[in-house]
Amino acid sequence: MFYSIRWRLLISFVLVSGVSLAMAATFVSRAASSEIEQFQDRAEARRSQRLQTLLAREYARNQGWVGVQRMLGQFGEIYSQRAVVVDPRGLIVADSSNVMNRVGSFVKPNLKSARRLVVAGPGGNLGTLLINPEPLPNDPIVSQESSLPSINRFLVWSGLSAAGAAIILTFFLSRRILAPVESLSRAARDLARGDFSRRVPVNSRDEVGELARTFNTMAEELASTEEMRRHLVADVAHELRTPLSNIMGYLEAIRDGVLKPESPTLSSMNEEVLLLTRLIEDLQELAQAESGQLNLHLLPCDMSDIAQKAVTALQPKAEAAGITMGVEAPYDAPVLADRERVGQVLRNLLVNATNYTPSGGRVTVKVVPRRGDMEVTVQDTGIGIPEEGLPHVFERFYRVDKSRSRATGGVGLGLTIARRLVEAHGGRISVTSLSGRGTTFSFTIPVRGPSSA
Repeated sequence: MFYSIRWRLLISFVLVSGVSLAMAATFVSRAASSEIEQFQDRAEARRSQRLQTLLAREYARNQGWVGVQRMLGQFGEIYSQRAVVVDPRGLIVADSSNVMNRVGSFVKPNLKSARRLVVAGPGGNLGTLLINPEPLPNDPIVSQESSLPSINRFLVWSGLSAAGAAIILTFFLSRRILAPVESLSRAARDLARGDFSRRVPVNSRDEVGELARTFNTMAEELASTEEMRRHLVADVAHELRTPLSNIMGYLEAIRDGVLKPESPTLSSMNEEVLLLTRLIEDLQELAQAESGQLNLHLLPCDMSDIAQKAVTALQPKAEAAGITMGVEAPYDAPVLADRERVGQVLRNLLVNATNYTPSGGRVTVKVVPRRGDMEVTVQDTGIGIPEEGLPHVFERFYRVDKSRSRATGGVGLGLTIARRLVEAHGGRISVTSLSGRGTTFSFTIPVRGPSSA
C-alpha cells in the first residue's frame, strides 16, 4: 500500500509543504526580528529625544534639576523604562526607578547604557541622559524576545494546518488523478488474460488521456492481430486439408483396390503434392518477407524488358483463353531491383488478370517513369472486384471468389506476397476496380533502389 502512487503523492506533498513552511518560517522569523528591533530602536530614539528636549526646558525653567525626578518617574511608569540624569560631574540628579536611592550619588561603573543623550542648554552641557542603564525586573515591554515566540507559534499552527489541508487535498486529488491509471491497470490485466474487447474511457486531453488513447489503439491492434491469427490458422488448415484429403482418398482407394496405381491416378496425386509444396513455399516466402529476412539481389535492370518477358511467359495461357495481352513501355526503363522478384510480382498480377478476364478481353501492362520511380500498371477488362472487397485484396488467403475454386486462382497468397515484395523494394502497390468493367493494379519501384525511397 505504501508503495502506491497515492501514498507517494501524499508524502511528497507533505514534505514539500513542510520544507516550504520551514523556509518561510525562518525568513519570517528573521524578518520579524529585524523589523521589531528596528521599530524598538526608532521608538526609543524618538522617546529619548523627546525626553531630552523636555529635560532641557525643565532645567531652563527652574534654573536647575529641581522637578526632574517627578518627570522621570512619570516616564518610567508610562514606558516601563529606566531613565537616569547625570550632571557633568557624574552626579545622579534624577532616577526614574530610585529603588536604590542613588540620587545624589555618583555614577557607578555598572550604570552602562546602550543609549546616551547629552542634555544641552544655552550654557553648554547640562548633563547626560541614560536610558535603561541596567535591566529592570518584571519588564513588561513587548520586545523581540516576547514577540517572536508568538510569531513562531503562529507559524507552527499555520504549518500544521497547511499539512492537514495538503493531506486532505492530496487524498481527493490523487483519487481523481489516479482513477484513469487504475482503470488502465485493470484493462491491461484483462487484456493480458485475453479479453481484447476491453477499452478505457478517455476523459481528458492531458498525458493520462493520451496514454488512454494509446492503450485503446494498442488494444485494437492486438484484437486485429488476434483475429488475423485465428483466420490465418483456419485458412492454412483449410488449404492444407483439401489436398491432404484428396491424397488420402487416392491412397485408400488404391489400398482397397478401387483404383489402380496407374499413371492418371499418380498424376492426380502428384498435382495435389505440388499444390501442397507451392502452398508451403508461399507461406515460407511470406514469412521471410514480413520478418524482413527476404534477401533481395539488387542489380541494374530494365523494367520494360522484365514486363515483356512476363507477358511472353503467360502469352500462351492468355491466347488459349481468348485474351489479348500486350505491353506499353518505353525503350529503356532502368531500375535498381531484384529482377526475379519484380518478375514474380508481375506474373502474379498477370495470372490474376488472366483468371478473371473473360474470353475476348484484354490485359495491358504499362511502364511509366514517375519522379524517381518506375510505375508498372496491369490493367484488364475482366469482371472487376466489388467495392467492399478492395480493402482486403492484399490480405492473406482473401479471394473474391468465396467458393475458393482453384480453377479461378491459387491459395490466396499471391497478392499478399506481391505487396511484401514491392514494399521490400521501397515501392507501393495499389488497386482500383469497377465491378463488371475491369481492374487496375499499379506498383512502383524506385529507380535508385530501396535506399532512395
